[in-house]
Amino acid sequence: MSQVRELNEIQRDALREVANIGAGHAATALSRMTDRTIMIEVPEVSDCRLGTVAEAVGSIGANATAVLMNMMGDLTGRTAVVLSLNDTRSLCDLLLRREAGTTSSLGEMEESSIRETGNILTSAYLTALSDFMGLMLIPSVPTLLSGPLTEVLASVSSEFDEERDVVICVDTAFRIERAPEVLRGAFLLLPDAVSVEAIFDAIHLS
Repeated sequence: MSQVRELNEIQRDALREVANIGAGHAATALSRMTDRTIMIEVPEVSDCRLGTVAEAVGSIGANATAVLMNMMGDLTGRTAVVLSLNDTRSLCDLLLRREAGTTSSLGEMEESSIRETGNILTSAYLTALSDFMGLMLIPSVPTLLSGPLTEVLASVSSEFDEERDVVICVDTAFRIERAPEVLRGAFLLLPDAVSVEAIFDAIHLS
């Protein structure tokens, strides 16, 4: 476990490369959905204990949404795509082809579009990880959480050990054609204890 909590630069570069491949696939899928060029950048990959994940994603803001999915197959755990509430609204405007600033609340249509975006991003990341490791990873049906960031993260991490378990955090930036602002969020990978070891055994970096 200590190897995951203290990633060396080789390990971090390997995970960043996997994340970049996944982001590229997700960007292509979202561009097709919106008829706009969307680039998803992965500026940083970090690891932290579950108890400090709020600090790692604190720049998202006080209120957030998260698309939560369980990871099944050869590895098990959870994933979450976390966005600020403001960026979630902006993303809804894009996905639903509205003028910027139109979305003021999240109804059924808005929630569905955000779940689908989270599904696309998570599936792309897990497919890249699966291809890289030669393991089968299957995402579950997505669930949308919304509220104060601390409460959202508490729901994401329920059933995990705050002091022991590890989160791999992928900073994610959406750069959208003709949009003045960059939307920022985080992709969180919460593997269970057995899967943490399996990930690093599979990529031969332990």
